[in-house]
Amino acid sequence: MRLGIISALYEEQQGLVEAMQKPYKLIHGQREYCLGQLWEIDAVCVLSRIGKVAAALTAATLVEKFGVTHILFTGVAGAGDKTVQVGDIVVAESLVQHDMDASPLFPRFEVPLTGLTHFPADHRLGARLMDAAQSFLDKDFIDAIDPLEKAAFHLSRPRIHRGLIASGDQFVNDREHINGLNAALPGLVAVEMEGAAVAQVCHELGLPCAVIRTISDNANENAATDFMRFVKSVAARYAFHIVRRFCLETEGSIVQASSEAAGV
Repeated sequence: MRLGIISALYEEQQGLVEAMQKPYKLIHGQREYCLGQLWEIDAVCVLSRIGKVAAALTAATLVEKFGVTHILFTGVAGAGDKTVQVGDIVVAESLVQHDMDASPLFPRFEVPLTGLTHFPADHRLGARLMDAAQSFLDKDFIDAIDPLEKAAFHLSRPRIHRGLIASGDQFVNDREHINGLNAALPGLVAVEMEGAAVAQVCHELGLPCAVIRTISDNANENAATDFMRFVKSVAARYAFHIVRRFCLETEGSIVQASSEAAGV
């Protein structure tokens, strides 16, 4: 297994590169790829930058140049439903490009010539992420997040959601916009700007992918308030601890599978 880990912003991946064993860096396509071991898992960390094209280029490069076998996108998102709150965790079940509209030639949201509106995330990776996120909330959250930040962002009992994530080249900060997306996309739990593009690349290249997001805002007029503070002091800590637990669980599964195959 070689795990590609993508984030859009430096702060969203803070701590992961520092945790790498025997890291080395390569520059390609104006991006810095950091290769090494993360808790015994062969990994490549990279910042895609913001937006679907940037994310798609990064995902394709991870596969074609760096030979990753699985891709994980981690970062922040806006809430896609009123039941989803700031500080909650969302794991994608499927992803859609909410700004894709080639109608009347194709149905709204359908990516032309694919026949698909929703691109599935890998079920097994998603299940492992759910387990890792739950372990984080149960065991790490109380110490990982500074009490002042918990108070500032009203983080008391974060929850985990699994469902539809919508991506588009827009920072959604309008109630009418998010209400319209809710009406058009049943089961929507989060909105962001990269995940569906990565899911499409992985679908077309036959690669498992997963997307996990920390909810940073309610996708309304207050979405930009203290956004970067939240990313640095909350979301980055979520990502570090969840990816750590994900890698440790995955490494344990690989060891177990190898032992079983060898008849141990």
